[in-house]
Amino acid sequence: MLDKLSKITEDNGVDNVISQIRSLITSGELKPGDTLPSERKLSEKLGVGRIIIRDAIKKLEFYGLVKTYPQSGTKIKGKGLMALEGLILDLLDFEEADFVSIVEIRNLLEIKSAGLAASKRTGKDIINIQKALLAYEDKVKEGVTAEKEDFNLHLQIAKVSDNSVLNLLMNIVTPDILNSFTTSYVNKAERTQDIIKEHREIVEQIIAQDPKEAKNAMRKHLRGVKRFSKE
Repeated sequence: MLDKLSKITEDNGVDNVISQIRSLITSGELKPGDTLPSERKLSEKLGVGRIIIRDAIKKLEFYGLVKTYPQSGTKIKGKGLMALEGLILDLLDFEEADFVSIVEIRNLLEIKSAGLAASKRTGKDIINIQKALLAYEDKVKEGVTAEKEDFNLHLQIAKVSDNSVLNLLMNIVTPDILNSFTTSYVNKAERTQDIIKEHREIVEQIIAQDPKEAKNAMRKHLRGVKRFSKE
């Protein structure tokens, strides 16, 4: 398997590691149940630090594509999810789905994930969501774009929903939407403060374990994205 990997010579090391491993899974080189090489071996083969390898594996696990076991290493899982991901990406590519339709799908997923998160959240989940919320707010206070932090907050909420298919769909349809929305709209000062308030309301309702109000808070937050998509 290692001979199928190539040195990474450009930026975005984590994304490049993920891309190469996903390609091996898609091609069948890596199958469900197979174990990934150690962090050390992957680091040496790809020419990146072990921290980058570790972060890439964490993301792959978050997406539901691998599972790390303390004594057995990181194993490939989710063959069905990989097939679903491939199908959706093909549809978005070849059918040229319009931006408004993708935003509507994303909104449905986000609202559902907020409700599930409120039902299933644990003390540890609350800590992770609050950390993501603070990271977004800190970035905004610095006066710089915060699309990555915004995306991470929404992903943390989706993760708490404990639904691997929902997580996968979120990772497919959300990044480009958030990037466009944040660059063109979110970073306007008057809107940024509203978004902070909306984020806090969503998190508060999740903490309160109120699925209905968590969904309502998310629905309110996403109205701006919907308006933006139609404009």
